[in-house]
Amino acid sequence: MSEESKKNQKVRVGLVTSTSMDKTVVVEYVARVPHPKFKKIVKRSKKFYAHDEKGEAAVGDKVRIRETRPISKLKCWELVEVLSH
Repeated sequence: MSEESKKNQKVRVGLVTSTSMDKTVVVEYVARVPHPKFKKIVKRSKKFYAHDEKGEAAVGDKVRIRETRPISKLKCWELVEVLSH
């Protein structure tokens, strides 16, 4: 991949919640955003299905994922690195 295309890819850090699928991990990403009306900081969580080719992530790991081309119906993220176990 070229440097130009890597700049436009989204990168997220989250916790692995499931590794039961083959070469796929489910990562829960928690964003702290201000409430639209009341401006209080609230947590918004979202699950991402990420491609884990080597199967190196385990449940509870903190991982970094990057947006990529669609790999399957739900999977359009890939595992970049495992930050902590």
